[in-house]
Amino acid sequence: MIRSTSIVALLLAVVVFAPQAPADDSLHPMLLERDRLVTGLEQMPSLYGMSMVILEEPVKVEREDSQPQRPLRLSDEATNAQPRRDQSSGSDADLAKKLSNPVADLISIPFQFNYDEGYGPKDAGILRLNIQPVIPFTLDEDWNLITRTIVPLIYQGSFAKGVDSEFGLGDILQSFFLSPKQPTNGWTWGIGPIFNWPTATDDQLGTGKWGAGPTAVLLKQEKGWTYGALVNHVWSFAGDSDRDEINATFLQPFLSYTFPKATTVGLSTEASYDWASDQWTVPIIPSISQLTRFGKLPVSLGIGGRWYAQSPDGGPEWGVRFTFTALLPK
Repeated sequence: MIRSTSIVALLLAVVVFAPQAPADDSLHPMLLERDRLVTGLEQMPSLYGMSMVILEEPVKVEREDSQPQRPLRLSDEATNAQPRRDQSSGSDADLAKKLSNPVADLISIPFQFNYDEGYGPKDAGILRLNIQPVIPFTLDEDWNLITRTIVPLIYQGSFAKGVDSEFGLGDILQSFFLSPKQPTNGWTWGIGPIFNWPTATDDQLGTGKWGAGPTAVLLKQEKGWTYGALVNHVWSFAGDSDRDEINATFLQPFLSYTFPKATTVGLSTEASYDWASDQWTVPIIPSISQLTRFGKLPVSLGIGGRWYAQSPDGGPEWGVRFTFTALLPK
């Protein structure tokens, strides 16, 4: 090996320091010597054989602790996980069921558009926009206080000759329900006072009386069904002495079913009985609503009909209802 290395070094020295060939291409004696040395190197298998091994069979370096790579894959938990859409769908169905509960622990702001037709000799129409915020307050770990307020904006057409149409604010009706946080033997209930505030901006749009009385609600929710009733009674105790007294009972039995996709179909009535005039007003109200989302805000959109099974002379005959409810879950 030492001899071969010396020969290589000698060859490099000859190549570097060799004189240039003459212009007539005659061979210099040093060049002839260099060719003989190269020929000798070609006949040495030890060097060229080693170089061939290096070129043809590269050395493979393996780590003792190396392990075969495995492709990345989702874990079983990730593979079996339900899509987020399905989870939110279940949550939306729960919110839709809470909307069927008048004393649910849920802040909601319903906008209820009611149009009723058939008033007076002209069969006039009345359009009411009821803004009905529902706000629960936690009293302690066992009880809630739920406030339900109805603020009506009313457009009343001219229903008789000499009677002008009117637009403005009607009387505000406000209820307070004391309700346990947990159902009692499967039943949800609430009880408290109701008040009539004489806030109407025109005599035709309100009673002109201060009123108060008791109110209560009882309902049960199971397997998608909600059924129960809300009742109240209001007597007037102050106000314009020239106006009729208030002595009225309100009955609202209701039945609804909420599907897993947060669609709710329902049937109810909002019957009222005027004890002073001995008259019933009984609209039958089928409805359907769908809970959806505007961005992250859950909202309910609904439509319903109003067929009056009974009403006073000159009272409404039919109507429609549209609802838009914004929900603010805690």
